[in-house]
Amino acid sequence: MRWSGNRESDNVEDNRGGGGMGGFALKGGVGTIIIALIYVFMGGNPSDVVNQIIAPSPQQSVSRTADEERLASFTKVVLGLTEDVWDSIYTANEDRYEKPKLWMFTDQTQSGCGFASAATGPFYCPADQKVYIDLSFFKELTEKFNAPGEFAMAYVIAHEVGHHIQQLNGTSAKMQELRNHLSETEYNKESVKLELQADFLAGVWAHHANKLRKILEPGDIESALNAANAIGDDRLQQQSGGNVVPDSFTHGTSKQRMYWFKKGFDTGDITQGNTFQSIAE
Repeated sequence: MRWSGNRESDNVEDNRGGGGMGGFALKGGVGTIIIALIYVFMGGNPSDVVNQIIAPSPQQSVSRTADEERLASFTKVVLGLTEDVWDSIYTANEDRYEKPKLWMFTDQTQSGCGFASAATGPFYCPADQKVYIDLSFFKELTEKFNAPGEFAMAYVIAHEVGHHIQQLNGTSAKMQELRNHLSETEYNKESVKLELQADFLAGVWAHHANKLRKILEPGDIESALNAANAIGDDRLQQQSGGNVVPDSFTHGTSKQRMYWFKKGFDTGDITQGNTFQSIAE
């Protein structure tokens, strides 16, 4: 993938090695907290207590390798490329693209959607409109899922930004409403459609990013398709040693994920991604 030389997005919050729990820590011990509570009960100002016992978490001193910094730069560039593409698509439709933030963390973090760890994998939180990622996932993508290549990593980021597009166009809100009315099995089926649409949108991004910046090299699309294949629900269930249970699928089969990414890439047309109406078997 030809990404070097493209701009890095400035919509990135690098919290690698940070406090990990929302950026705050408690000052003092239990005794300090008890005294502070007594102060409030006696009529003191609660904001004074907050200032006394809560402070921003200090950044931990982290030794970062050249490879890690290259991954961080790569992630920022890919986010910048998603901004350029979706800016152009929204502008062409006489609309304005609201850019998401990307939060890089180490091991664990607190998001607007709750606590998350590196084991969660990259995810998008609609509550705060941020993409969260521990860069160690890229190593896992290569070693655990056998899906190497920079464009495989770019596909993962573009998929999460696809969820941001769904948040902007109201699809995510409709899904949240469905959650309150459907059984778990029925909701899982709708969740699959949501995820496949994000795969489609990642393909649309790849189509336009290559038109804008000529980023693709031979084998890149195959690399992304390999990643889509590697993280299909059916394949993951097989690898875990269990039976394949379609009713428990939440992201789609390997075949479905590859199909919708490829359709997005081949067409570049956001109007052709209605996965809620048509699902490839």
